[in-house]
Amino acid sequence: MSKHLLILLSLLFILINPISASQIIQKFKEAPQFYNSADCPLIDPGDDNDDDVATKPIFCSRRAVHVAMTLDAAYIRGSVAAVLSVLQHSSCPENIVFHFVASASADASSLRATVSSSFPYLDFTVHVFNVSSVSRLISSSIRSALDCPLNYARSYLADLLPPCVRRVVYLDSDLILVDDIAKLAATDLAGDSVLAAPEYCNANFTSYFTSAFWSNPTLSLTFADREACYFNTGVMVIDLARWREGAYTARIEEWMAIQKRIRIYQLGSLPPFLLVFAGLIKPVNHRWNQHGLGGDNFRGLCRDLHPGPVSLLHWSGKGKPWARLDAGRPCPLDALWSPYDLLQTPFALDS
Repeated sequence: MSKHLLILLSLLFILINPISASQIIQKFKEAPQFYNSADCPLIDPGDDNDDDVATKPIFCSRRAVHVAMTLDAAYIRGSVAAVLSVLQHSSCPENIVFHFVASASADASSLRATVSSSFPYLDFTVHVFNVSSVSRLISSSIRSALDCPLNYARSYLADLLPPCVRRVVYLDSDLILVDDIAKLAATDLAGDSVLAAPEYCNANFTSYFTSAFWSNPTLSLTFADREACYFNTGVMVIDLARWREGAYTARIEEWMAIQKRIRIYQLGSLPPFLLVFAGLIKPVNHRWNQHGLGGDNFRGLCRDLHPGPVSLLHWSGKGKPWARLDAGRPCPLDALWSPYDLLQTPFALDS
């Protein structure tokens, strides 16, 4: 086969499969290595020659900061940027463990290789999420991207992560930190709180559920004895031990099953969390989730920061910073994300 024919076939493949092609050519630069400060707690490094990285003591250490994120080809660029931001602003970056969750249908080895190439020193593991169990419960929402089964992986972290992991910080892939994640991870989950997150009691909470929910005399009593407020599930500190004890995954699935019979909400994986946890979480300072920077779920228009200090910027909504930058139509705040972008430009790729 001639060289020209191969080029022609490659171009044809790109035109027919634009998403797959972008995933194939996406390569990332190696990030600098970050080191612990002198006062970081010591974690036994274990046997660095062990092929099974998950057997290292740090993967079960309570002194480590455990971070969970989903990982897929569509959002890998955001995930890499988020990891870099976490490490760069941490005082103890060598004490951070990443638990990535990938769909069973994804090329886990390729995703793992991508993370390793950018962060060869990183302690991480990739947990495979069999989406079949949740796919049957997913109802269509107002934006197709919200219907991806991997969006529901946060409901299954207690099952996916090892039982020895008792607390985890869950992060979405469309955010960056500009503060030490250890501060967030150390949130005091006093009493019997299962999770902590910034909550927003000025938001119109009733709008997250349909009239069918509020008009139902039984369902509408769900929040009767709670001061329920909206919270964003893209940044959460979760006590996995309490989650397991309380069987909270089953509680979320029960609401998803009701949604299949009666349409009680419109917004993907968020409302089941609100139904189970709203009014019962430990509030966290708003600085830890300056969310909504991606605009709304329809147009993704530019937005400003909320008033107050900032520790985490979150491009929740339709507009993602990498997509707007690539399109040449960035929002002003997208410039805060771009320094963490490790994507190699096509001109820098090997020929």
